[in-house]
Amino acid sequence: MTTDNIPAESTTDDAFKPYQGVQYKDALSEIFVPHVFSHSLPNGEGVDDERLWVPQTESVSFRPLCFSVSSGYYVNLLRVRGSGLLSRHRHPGPVHGHVLKGSWKYLEHDWIATEGSYIFEPPGEIHTLVVPDGVEEMITLFHVTGSLLYCDPEGKVTGAEDVFTKLELAKKHYANVGLGEDFVQQFVR
Repeated sequence: MTTDNIPAESTTDDAFKPYQGVQYKDALSEIFVPHVFSHSLPNGEGVDDERLWVPQTESVSFRPLCFSVSSGYYVNLLRVRGSGLLSRHRHPGPVHGHVLKGSWKYLEHDWIATEGSYIFEPPGEIHTLVVPDGVEEMITLFHVTGSLLYCDPEGKVTGAEDVFTKLELAKKHYANVGLGEDFVQQFVR
């Protein structure tokens, strides 16, 4: 670790000293989710619990990381097992994605998002996410601001989901798998 950004008058000891003051009382606590994408710890113990994945269809599920009900966004891992399709949709807000496993593409573009790829989806663009044949599992971290509006081929909205519908789906799922509806509260801000 370098100390390049430490003002000259600071000592190295001060630079690595934790904050000593009082945190803002109205500030929300951070969310820390260890082993988000690990299947095992270095000691070999498994940490991936299938109950954490909220099913949307038979092959599509998500693992919530943050439901920001105060700002109208959510962050999750989207998983598609096998080849498949996430219905045509658009977003009125920006979306950021980072492919962690597998690959996918949009029918409307000629590029393919592979492991390590970063994707920015500008507000208003309509696209259809497809996981191609031969991909056993695709997992992408998505940060979605606003809603996801499902569209027909002409762009007419046919359905919607947002942070609140995702939150409700997660509550029901966690209650059904024995984790309890309140399990989801650790992700809500």
